[in-house]
Amino acid sequence: QVQLVESGGGLVQAGGSLRLSCAASGRRASNYVMGWFRQAPGKEREFVAAINWRGGITNYADSVKGRFTSSRDNAKNTVYLQMNSLKPEDTAVYYCAAGSTWPSTTLYGYNYWGQGTQVTVSS
Repeated sequence: QVQLVESGGGLVQAGGSLRLSCAASGRRASNYVMGWFRQAPGKEREFVAAINWRGGITNYADSVKGRFTSSRDNAKNTVYLQMNSLKPEDTAVYYCAAGSTWPSTTLYGYNYWGQGTQVTVSS
């Protein structure tokens, strides 16, 4: 079992930045692929980013490429999502997830989920 807790969400103006953190406990996070998803009101949960076991390979949704960066610190069992040049359409609840499949951009590739953190971008 892996428990995931996101933090770092909040309210920011368009063009601003936020850094989300996802702290893992239980089994070592380094054993898992870590993903980020988001869900806006009335929309399905969608893939944002993923990072492989050692952090050397990342994958991003086209909508966030060049603006978002995922990284991980396995010694701290923590994964990060640096979000720059934020847009109002980035407003959503952001979730981190842990899975065993690489690459995986779908919900089904992940076994464990955090509770989510709200990101709101004002125009």
